[in-house]
Order: sequence, then C-alpha cells, then structure tokens
Amino acid sequence: MEKLRIIFMGTPEFAVGILDSILKNNYEVVGVITTADKPAGRGQKIKYSAVKEYAIEKNLKLLQPTNLKDNDFINELQSLNANLQVVVAFRMLPEVVWKMPSLGTFNLHASLLPDYRGAAPINWAIINGETKTGVTTFFIDDKIDTGAIILSNEIEITKNETAGELHDKLMILGSQTVIETLKLIENRNVNTTIQTDNHLLKTAHKLNKENCKIDWNKTAKQIHDQIRGLSPYPTSWCFFKDNETEWNVKIYETDIEIENHTFVVGSIISTKKEIKIAVKDGFVLIKSIQFPGKKRIKTFELLNGIQFSVQAKAY
Repeated sequence: MEKLRIIFMGTPEFAVGILDSILKNNYEVVGVITTADKPAGRGQKIKYSAVKEYAIEKNLKLLQPTNLKDNDFINELQSLNANLQVVVAFRMLPEVVWKMPSLGTFNLHASLLPDYRGAAPINWAIINGETKTGVTTFFIDDKIDTGAIILSNEIEITKNETAGELHDKLMILGSQTVIETLKLIENRNVNTTIQTDNHLLKTAHKLNKENCKIDWNKTAKQIHDQIRGLSPYPTSWCFFKDNETEWNVKIYETDIEIENHTFVVGSIISTKKEIKIAVKDGFVLIKSIQFPGKKRIKTFELLNGIQFSVQAKAY
C-alpha cells in the first residue's frame, strides 16, 4: 500500500483544526499552501493567515504563491512529490494543480452538498433557518464545489446557535470526516457519488455590506436567524436614529417575542433593562450590541449610559 504524502491547502482558523487533526493522526504532510501575507487593520500591519502561523509553529514546508499558475510554483509543487492534496477553505485551483497528485485532490466543504455551494455555507444555513447542516468531502473538478462526493456527515443546528458556535462544531466534524476520507483513499476503498443539480439548490454566495444589513420589514424569526447567522462575524448591522442623532450599530445577539401590537415597524421600545424593535409579527429583543467606536456590550450595560426617546427608530 502506497503511503500518503499530503499537501494541505487552506487559510483560516477552520482549516487549522483540520490540518492539526491530520498531523495528530500521523499522516505525512509534505507541504502547506496558504495565501500571501496581507496588510490588515488600521495600521496596515502584515498579517499572517491562521494556517501560516500553525505551519511555522509545526515547522512544515510552506508555500505562499500569489499566482497558482506560476511556473516556479508549479515546479516547486511537483518537487514535493505528493500523491494527495487536501483543500479546506482556500481558493479555486487551476487544473494543472488539482490534477497533479496521483490520488487526486479533495476538498472539505462546510455544508451538505450540493446545497450551499460557495463562500459562506455556515452563515447561510443559519440565515435561512435550517435545522441541520454538515460537512462534505469531494474530489475537486473544474467548477466550484461540484465534484464527486466521497463522504458527508450531518449535524443539528440548534435553535439559537450562532455562526461562530456552528463553525466550531463543524471544524470538529470536519476533522473526523477528513480522517475517514484519508483512510478510504489510503485503503483504495473510495466509492464516490456524483452531485445532481436542480433549480431548488440553495447557494452560499459571498457576504457583503448589503446582505448583512437588517431589514426590519421581515418577520421576527427571519431577522433573528440573520443576526445569529452573521454573529460574531461579519455581523448584522443597521441604523438607529433618535431625534437628530444617528448611529450605525452592529447587533450580535437577539431573542424574539411573537405578538400583535400597534407600533410602527422599526420603532425602538426602550426601558431601563431592555431594548426591543417592533416588527410586523412581534418584537426583536436586542441582547448584545456595538455602537460606533465602542466595544460589544450587553444591552443592560448600554442602558446605564443611554436612553432612547419614543421617536427612536431602527432602519
């Protein structure tokens, strides 16, 4: 049996958990590919990816190509003599790269494919009110998240679970699924399933400022699901306005009350202990919020220093 010689490709914290699991299960990782360093934050300091920091700590061979078709990179990749590539939260690979290893290149995706192909599967599963999701390993082909499925494992999404909490659970499930996949490949025991497309497939397109803004005309549950699906990152946002003062606020945590009322949609109802926003079928209770230039705080802490008038609106 040919021993696996693995190249791992990934960038964020989610990928680190998988790479760590591969090493702890005594598989040989001959190289790690991650994104080039980028300036970040107000000071524009150079920031390493989470995968780079881990690779340095573990003294792994590290490559950071800016162009995945560059001849020097392709030659260096070939020189590592890997027979398998594992990809977790990286970027689209050119054919010359994913076809290189004799045992193929597989990807771990944080959804039950074919649903939620794309950049933000964890967020969109919660935003859309799903009660289950999972992870899938599949062999990469020339499109995004469409290749033949190797394994998929399912997990429940609990009622008030945030994207951050689900991320951590899926990283553990993803680690287990990648190890199961490596064993199947190692033992030459892979049976793949071709993905089937239909017009009902749900997608996980990129998050941006527009689709993170709260629309208070939606139902209480839809708003609550959006807020937890974007918490703690990139975070739902909206404007609060009271008399002539306007704030761009981020909302991290909410609860809901379903009831009939006569308030105008978007009205901010504030007491000494709580803030709630009127929506068409009840109220969204704000439990954790961030005002411009301030830290995220619990609502009761905010209300120690600010009170809203009866004219206050969220929009």
